[in-house]
Amino acid sequence: MTPEQKIENALIAKLKDLKYTYREEIRDKVTLEQNFREKFEVLNHVRLTDSEFARLRDEIVNSDVFTAAKTLRERNTFQREDGTPLQYTLVNIKDWCKNEFEVINQLRINTDNSHHRYDVILLINGIPVVQIELKALGIVPRRAMEQIVEDKNDIGNGYTNTLLCFMQLFIVSNRNNTLYFANNHNQHFSFNADERFLPIYQLAKEDNTKITHLDDFADSFLAKCTLGHMISRYMVLVASEQKLMIMRPYQIYAVKAIVDCIGTVAKNYSELQKGYFLVLSA
Repeated sequence: MTPEQKIENALIAKLKDLKYTYREEIRDKVTLEQNFREKFEVLNHVRLTDSEFARLRDEIVNSDVFTAAKTLRERNTFQREDGTPLQYTLVNIKDWCKNEFEVINQLRINTDNSHHRYDVILLINGIPVVQIELKALGIVPRRAMEQIVEDKNDIGNGYTNTLLCFMQLFIVSNRNNTLYFANNHNQHFSFNADERFLPIYQLAKEDNTKITHLDDFADSFLAKCTLGHMISRYMVLVASEQKLMIMRPYQIYAVKAIVDCIGTVAKNYSELQKGYFLVLSA
């Protein structure tokens, strides 16, 4: 077993501890789509014919990263064979914590031009949303970043013509050093002159202590509800630039503090109103 395989197995074990369902049988495009179909039909209380599903799949798969990100977050409409409209969502957009979270590994997407294989992918309701590329301890995570860029630039890559178009986040790690960044169009997704990714983040605690070890990162970032909130609340779709952005850790803590403050004020105001009406009715 290679060092990378050991890191991969340890990560899957950690994700299973975090209550992800490990789907070791999902290893190719066909099984990925079958699983998505099952999740879609349960979520939307519908049974699609094979031709309807094929047409739905072709409608939602989009090479435009920004468009796919919007589709993931919105309520959409699909016309069935009998002409009736089906209002659907790809995930539970009202409560992302109530979706089904799964982990797969060594997925091979075979297209006419590409035969890429991906280390670990996290699924929400069968949709691939997070890709984790792993390297051995002696290899810097930058090599994993380069690999992702190479894969995305390859002709016929799975990010443009399969369910991988819904990928929201990339995580790279050699176990001791872990980084993450948002998916984007190629113009927002390349190395700069200093060969660094922009923007790429390290997770941090509120006191700015960095969380770099993969196990600690998984506990703090990949817990199911936390990941759901990261994608639904703390990723921003910038329409003017057609760009996906994820908030920096300090921005996330600031937003949480504001929300908590608003909640406290609202609670106090509600209690004040209640007391006011009790006085009036006395």
